Amino acid sequence: MAVCSDGTIYPNINKTKTVRKLEKKQRRLQRSISRKYEMNNKKGERYEKTRNIIKSERKLLKIHHRLANIRQNYRHQITSGLIKREPSVIVLEDLNIRGMMKNRHLSKAVQEQGFYEFRRQIEYKAAWAGLRVVIADRYYPSSKKCIACGHVKKNLRLSERIYHCENCDNKIDRDLQAAINLKRYAS
Repeated sequence: MAVCSDGTIYPNINKTKTVRKLEKKQRRLQRSISRKYEMNNKKGERYEKTRNIIKSERKLLKIHHRLANIRQNYRHQITSGLIKREPSVIVLEDLNIRGMMKNRHLSKAVQEQGFYEFRRQIEYKAAWAGLRVVIADRYYPSSKKCIACGHVKKNLRLSERIYHCENCDNKIDRDLQAAINLKRYAS
């Protein structure tokens, strides 16, 4: 979800056991509701909504609501934790979310993270605390730029999680490097 320049990592909530279990339950319930609708196609073109379907849909809505609440609570905890640390400045990357949503491998994960909501919460909580928020340019090479020598690696794939500089032989976690570069961007 987020990486700070001092090395603090806020992990992805969607990979926890609770969320995965709820998503599995949700998928199964959606399939069973779909099968129930198919079985009750008595009136030709229309689907008949039985009491069991209504009960199953209520269960599904509860699971949807619970997942949304878990994610929202986690975002609030992270943003409040970041603000309570009272940094001199908070730097956020302006990401191309629309472009990421077009990638079918990334779209579900990006949607579940709620990056816009995260940014909105940081901005209003920082305004309350009197902190300055800087939004880094969308094309700033935060993860492609070496923190030791400043060399920019043009072809950095998303699968490369460890950044390896060809010039100075520096090896560092890609997200931590981006956080340090964003810290330097603000100053």
